[in-house]
Amino acid sequence: MVIKREMYMSRIRPFIGSDLIKVMTGIRRCGKSVMLELIKQELMESDVSSAQFISINFEDMSYSHLQTANALHDEICKRAADIEGKVYLFFDEIQEVKDWEKCVNSLRVSLDCDIYITGSNAKLLSGELATYLGGRYVEFVIYPFSFAEFVELYRTAVPDEPIQKCFQQYLLSGGMPYLANLRYADAPSKQYLKDLFNSVQLKDVVKRNKIRDVDLLERIIAYVMANVGNTFSATSLAKFLKSEQRTVAPETILNYIKYCCDAYLFYQVKRQDLQGKQLLSSNEKYYIADHGIREAVYGGNTRDINQILENIVYLELLRRGYTVTVGRAGDKEIDFVCDRCGEKLYVQVCYLLAADETIAREFGAYDSIRDNFPKYVVSLDEFDMSRNGIKHRNIRDFLLMEEWN
Repeated sequence: MVIKREMYMSRIRPFIGSDLIKVMTGIRRCGKSVMLELIKQELMESDVSSAQFISINFEDMSYSHLQTANALHDEICKRAADIEGKVYLFFDEIQEVKDWEKCVNSLRVSLDCDIYITGSNAKLLSGELATYLGGRYVEFVIYPFSFAEFVELYRTAVPDEPIQKCFQQYLLSGGMPYLANLRYADAPSKQYLKDLFNSVQLKDVVKRNKIRDVDLLERIIAYVMANVGNTFSATSLAKFLKSEQRTVAPETILNYIKYCCDAYLFYQVKRQDLQGKQLLSSNEKYYIADHGIREAVYGGNTRDINQILENIVYLELLRRGYTVTVGRAGDKEIDFVCDRCGEKLYVQVCYLLAADETIAREFGAYDSIRDNFPKYVVSLDEFDMSRNGIKHRNIRDFLLMEEWN
């Protein structure tokens, strides 16, 4: 069964048929290739013939001879000559092609075509590419399944599963689409996610950035995974590594973490002083692209449930198009300050509002914020504890809400 992923399709649809290059990025195996299939499906429904499609997946060895700009350009021009009308080009994992941006830009200029590409690296659209394609592309970041998408698929395997059980499963498996093919069986799912993690680490981080000290990279990744949602600095990580007999400069640590962010394994969230309105330069937070990978590789999702709930909410905010920072107001911290085209939203995440001091801390974080934008506290509590205009929601309900207003 294929999930329609309407959240993404509704953003891509206005650009179908335009001469802008549609670029889909995101961590390996998060469903970018499926997005290409959904776009083809939509085109065929609007009477475009599949004979007008040229599709190449550059991870397929049978296309290895096309992994240079010139070879690919010649091949496409030759095949396009036999096609009547507009040509639709679908290039999967384009980063495998050397100088691909020169080829794509040339095809855009010389052919009557509509181009869709996917890639697993954020640097895909930096530097060189921006020069060649400046202003001529639109980017869509694709994420692993949201809780709503997960429920839709999970219930095809376990039809009458109550929503609480679905959420428990989501907490451990995460949102990688392929797990549905394994019917979410525990051992095969963990094996798949470990192998996926290894291929991201090896292909998208080590090889791409020519990292020699793989042991150091592994230690840094393990530390960041253990600390998702906690603020830490490169200096504190350097001290930790020193205690493990590894002397390493904070700059090296920051570079290695950046390579992981470029491969969409981690996301960095900056801190913002809400009173002074400036971004703070130290102690960022990091979240992982898929909490199921963390469970498979590092374990402890149920033990670190506070961090994992934060991770899940953070990814959902990104999916819905928000820019997210961690807010500081005086001595209080707000987990997520979110902005989407001037619409603001504040979200506090905690496991349970069990004690009075927890309630006071979570709701009190908003004391100094005087604006009228929506403020939420989300937790796993089943009872509504909303107060003082601050909305409390069960995290499952929050993730399934169509709009937060």
